[in-house]
Amino acid sequence: MTSRTISGTEQPTADAVASTAEALKAEALDADAFESYDDLPERLIGYPAVFHALGIGSCAVRTVLDYGCGPGKVATRVVEASDARVVAVDTAPRMLEIAREKRAHPRIDYRLSEDGGLGFLEDGSVDAAMACFVFSTTGDFADLHDIAAEAHRVLRPGGRFAVLDPNPRTAGIRFSTFRSGEPGRVYTKGERRRSRRERPGGGAPLELVDHHWPCQAYLDVLGKAGFTDLDVHEPVLTHRSALLGADPAEAGHPPFLVVSGVRQ
Repeated sequence: MTSRTISGTEQPTADAVASTAEALKAEALDADAFESYDDLPERLIGYPAVFHALGIGSCAVRTVLDYGCGPGKVATRVVEASDARVVAVDTAPRMLEIAREKRAHPRIDYRLSEDGGLGFLEDGSVDAAMACFVFSTTGDFADLHDIAAEAHRVLRPGGRFAVLDPNPRTAGIRFSTFRSGEPGRVYTKGERRRSRRERPGGGAPLELVDHHWPCQAYLDVLGKAGFTDLDVHEPVLTHRSALLGADPAEAGHPPFLVVSGVRQ
């Protein structure tokens, strides 16, 4: 999920228009590349941990916010695993275009947020909220606070918000389909971290940039937004899968971090 805001009342210059066009073109290329990523560890380990934290599948969770939905992969898994309705939000038009083309569903409402806000959702209107691989791709700490504050606003009392990201404690470890960070390198708060992700069937890997947020940063952000009952979960592969090979790193090292909290 990316964010871009154009403000002011003056007409944009030709250079500004060209710059924006180039940025949108690059964003579209990134969206198509991200769609091709093999998210196998996420499917086996990360997403189930988020769904468990949020109570996806229970009768209490009827409406779910997927903030930073990308091409709709996680939203689709929610409706496959439950009877819930999903409001799937992203700031990237091309991501939503892919989602609507490939993963349209009567219980998924794909929405564009041009500024990252959720003004189209009323206070207390969703039962659960998640942000998968959004915090790690956000470089401004203030933006993390804004995301958490909006999630808190739209959640009903008792609803839980869960954040899923690559685990900062295992940065640099080569997992089955990705590596976030360089081996042996120690990262500081907010530092850029190169991420390498594999595509199914081989080919050139997808090169992205993550931002290093230690676990305490997640707790600070959610706590400041008003969330309580904060929980940290570092899931590992609990059963062998032939899809990940004979000795996957995911069995001994937690590839993901799930941090969640409840709106009182």
